Amino acid sequence: MMRLCFISILLLLFVPSYHLYSQIPGFFMKGNVNRMEIPFMHHHDIIIIPVSINGSSPYNFLLDTGVKANLLFSKALGDELDLFYTRKLNLMGADGKSILTASISPNNKLDIGDLKGVAQTLLVLDEEFVSLDLVLGVAVHGVIGFEFFKFNPVKIDYDRKMITFYRSTALRKRPLGYKKLKVDMINAKPYIKGTIYQSDGSHLPAKLLIDTGANHSLLINPETSDKIIIPEVVLESDLGTSLGGDLSGVVGRVPQLKIGKLKFKRITASFPDKTEFSDIIIQTGRQGTIGSDILGKMKIILDYTRERMYYRRGDRYREPFEYDMSGITVRMMPTADNRIYVSQLRDGSPAEKAGIKQGDEIISVNGIPAEFWALTGITELFRSKDGKKIKIELIRQKGDVALVISKNITLRRQI
Repeated sequence: MMRLCFISILLLLFVPSYHLYSQIPGFFMKGNVNRMEIPFMHHHDIIIIPVSINGSSPYNFLLDTGVKANLLFSKALGDELDLFYTRKLNLMGADGKSILTASISPNNKLDIGDLKGVAQTLLVLDEEFVSLDLVLGVAVHGVIGFEFFKFNPVKIDYDRKMITFYRSTALRKRPLGYKKLKVDMINAKPYIKGTIYQSDGSHLPAKLLIDTGANHSLLINPETSDKIIIPEVVLESDLGTSLGGDLSGVVGRVPQLKIGKLKFKRITASFPDKTEFSDIIIQTGRQGTIGSDILGKMKIILDYTRERMYYRRGDRYREPFEYDMSGITVRMMPTADNRIYVSQLRDGSPAEKAGIKQGDEIISVNGIPAEFWALTGITELFRSKDGKKIKIELIRQKGDVALVISKNITLRRQI
């Protein structure tokens, strides 16, 4: 079972805009071109792009529409890059409890290929955040948020794993084959309207945050409306890894979500537990969040300045929504040799019934050694097909003895 990746924070102190510098903060294309393409890595449906900081070698950053500020996850890396800091501020984690501190580093250059980010402020976490690396199986050094999108239309093509960055005046009319949807920009984040078809037959009009940094399909916040119905069949689950710890709740299915002219059927939906952060969510007026499992079934063009989104079906539009059918959450061990282990096990799942235990190290899956697997590949296999048989070889510690054991599981759709 894969926990979703949320990068959702609340700034407790106001982050100033540094108008004292002569350059306007933003991302701009080098040269006289109307658009440029940026390939991205795609791990667990999360977009990862290479970002150079003040002329450095590229580092891996998440591209996240759900975040306002640019983040760097390591103060040690910031010091290594000789960043200049002005002051500190406090950040609240998405669990509404955890408080983290960050140092403000203004006026940085963040280059993405031939795209130039000028006068960029970085919030540099004082305590290193490595949880995401263990979840994704690849090093992630930070997050690029609102600044990337604020002046220019940006196309995200999940099928091609390609971002197209347009000159601000390039898209004068709707591209062929695309539909248009109104976007409401609230506190530098994009919201759209959709309709959630619920299990009792009711239709819930919903205001939804577009969040490329969350790899769920649909997240619904039950505390935002007394009309929200949680499905009868659900699985208790850890829903996300965030800067403030893990989010818990349940996962079920809703019959349908309608966005513009598109209809997504039998969607896996997450229903998080209420937290101290819930009051903030209620104040935004939103009922939930659309993550990359839905966005990945579309091709989208976000145009913040004109408050619109163009969209069309992607190649995976008709693929069913699936959730983990094994009961296993896999993580990388925080070691240099990238070993994989069972970090959590769902009660009553096929893996638990087969005798797999939390803490077991995975050494092969279907005869392929673990070092040849990416975490993405294993989690995709675990949600691939109801009835699929999988053989897993494990190392289990019994005191000072390491036992090599083999287990067979049959995937079962549980929601």
